Amino acid sequence: MPAPNHTSGPRYDQLLAMRAFARVVEAGTFTRASLSLEMPKATLTKLIQTLEAHLRTRLLNRTTRRVTVTPDGAAYYERVVQLLADLDELDGSMALSQKSPKGRLRIDISGSLANLVIIPALPDFHARYPDIQIDIGVTDRPVNLVAENVDCVVRGGEITDQSLIARRIAELSFVTCAAPSYLARHGEPQHPRDIEQNHTIVGYFSESGRRWPPNFIIDGEPTDIHARYIAAFNDGSAYVAAGVAGLGIMQVPLFMVQQHFDNGSLRRILSDWQTEPMPLHVVYPPNRHLSTKLRTFVDWIAEVFGKNDLIRNG
Repeated sequence: MPAPNHTSGPRYDQLLAMRAFARVVEAGTFTRASLSLEMPKATLTKLIQTLEAHLRTRLLNRTTRRVTVTPDGAAYYERVVQLLADLDELDGSMALSQKSPKGRLRIDISGSLANLVIIPALPDFHARYPDIQIDIGVTDRPVNLVAENVDCVVRGGEITDQSLIARRIAELSFVTCAAPSYLARHGEPQHPRDIEQNHTIVGYFSESGRRWPPNFIIDGEPTDIHARYIAAFNDGSAYVAAGVAGLGIMQVPLFMVQQHFDNGSLRRILSDWQTEPMPLHVVYPPNRHLSTKLRTFVDWIAEVFGKNDLIRNG
């Protein structure tokens, strides 16, 4: 007679346990997984223990600081991820057949894109897809999509992580500008090299500390312009605010400063000199590519950017 299986009762939700297991693997710790699942850590731990008892194998090795996957756990994770993706696709296809995708999405986007482009358009998205909820993280820092349980991010620049799927949705055209108060004190440069010799810039740096100097096409080649700065920022809105305050010359996507051109708080300079456009992508992990709600959002956001003349045409 087979041994009784204490996990077969009504209180054992195998599908929930599988989702919990996948989240722990992706997050790397029980604490981060419980936060992203909005589930008490004790409940999460019990689910994993029950799943291991059900499978009669250890899936995870636990230490005080991190969780690692056993060989059996790694093999199980690969199958679980595919199974959960198939289930999500099945659920989504049923919703799509009713023209009403459902569920919650977690996305991440820079503050400038969120405030000036995405949020103003969200009423249209809600009118079309009232059953999709969106949790929006607003930050300029890079995020780990898998570990932080993010469905997609919108990011500028080339995508170097080949494990991610990226859809190019637009190009950002950059303009060079400064406040009238700055130009009154220092004069207007006539050549990009003048910036290096006679001017200050507003500095911008990424979360990793990388600096992003102004860049121009000079003699057919993209050329960085290195100049002294008074202050540097890693947030787009703060960067623009510093330029409006007269702290120096800056180079910024047109959609972020058009309102300042219109009200006279910034003035475009060196408009005869071209700058390299920056590609804009929606990026998502490969295990999310079948989600109907995500595909719906990606198509919508591509449409939003395609209609924005300040982004599309620069």
